[in-house]
Amino acid sequence: MSSSVVISGVGLWTPTHSISNEELVSSYNAWAEHFNLENQTAIESGDLEAKPLSSADFIEKVSGIKSRYIYSKEGTLDISRMRPILEARSDEQVSHQAEMAIAAATAALKAANKTAADIDMVIVSCAYTQRSYPAIAIEVQAALGIQGFGFDMLVACSAATFGLERAADAIKAGSSKGVLVINPELTSPQVNYMDRDSHFIFGDVATAVVVESSATCQSAHAFDVLGTKSVTSYSNNIRSNFGYVTRTTDEDPYSADKLFHQNGRKVFKEVCPMAAEHIESHLQSHGIQVSELKRWWLHQANINMNLLISRRLLGRDATLEEAPIVLDEYANTASAGSIIAFAKHHEDLTAGDIGVICSFGAGYSIGSLILRKR
Repeated sequence: MSSSVVISGVGLWTPTHSISNEELVSSYNAWAEHFNLENQTAIESGDLEAKPLSSADFIEKVSGIKSRYIYSKEGTLDISRMRPILEARSDEQVSHQAEMAIAAATAALKAANKTAADIDMVIVSCAYTQRSYPAIAIEVQAALGIQGFGFDMLVACSAATFGLERAADAIKAGSSKGVLVINPELTSPQVNYMDRDSHFIFGDVATAVVVESSATCQSAHAFDVLGTKSVTSYSNNIRSNFGYVTRTTDEDPYSADKLFHQNGRKVFKEVCPMAAEHIESHLQSHGIQVSELKRWWLHQANINMNLLISRRLLGRDATLEEAPIVLDEYANTASAGSIIAFAKHHEDLTAGDIGVICSFGAGYSIGSLILRKR
């Protein structure tokens, strides 16, 4: 029997600090009230818009999010700062993002019953990397003692699935014996905590997946990769504009335009049908009916998006067993969301069960993998 590409292990690292909706709203509202008081004259004259207040109920209703984890809580809720405090590290120290990645990667290797000697390719794929070079992936590779090569990928919320497709291709081609795909999503530095419509969306986390050949697999919970599919379609509706060029344009690096921002209504209207069509056509290309799926590990951006996608595909709401939700606890963790869902909800499946990992986000980008439990 010929070998196949398998996912043999998954790792999840969760920060120790979390912020509830109530904590976040208390801080934001205090900041907004202070802003409105300080700028009362300009607001009354119409030269400036007053900052609207928020509520925990509003956040949960529009997103399904109840809390989020954060790498550094210090400074985030301080209305005189409204952003996390991260200590500067020297070039000789492990970077913040590599630290997260190493923790998730170590857990994934353990789950797959692998060591560094079994891996020769490291992909760090996420929404943001804290520097351009040297690659975070190469830093992680060195820290783990992996011989081979590594590189970073930035594909926003689809980075994990795009990275997994690259890994599957490498195993299939025989150019790699084992791949670590790591998603250290340190999103909090790019969150505008002074924007009511987006300050609650993101959380920090790190996930990692081991991809290898079935011929070398020693895992009790492995999945054959039956197919992968990726697509991009350019859109400005989700953007993050901060970059190294900002220092030459003399723009404010803390302005709303430089941090994460989106046109939420357009994203919802345009991405949901794209994602549903993507999944359906991917399944059809492999002769699989939607009704055959046991599990949906969907991108965890917004509960209403996931519900709409499942309704389009199933003609009804998916159950929590069919499409598990983790965003209530983790919030939107960019590319890691679908992998968190997979990490927490895969061991109960039995041999032959089929599931789909699917992500969608800025770009627009959509990526999916069809998996079958071994």
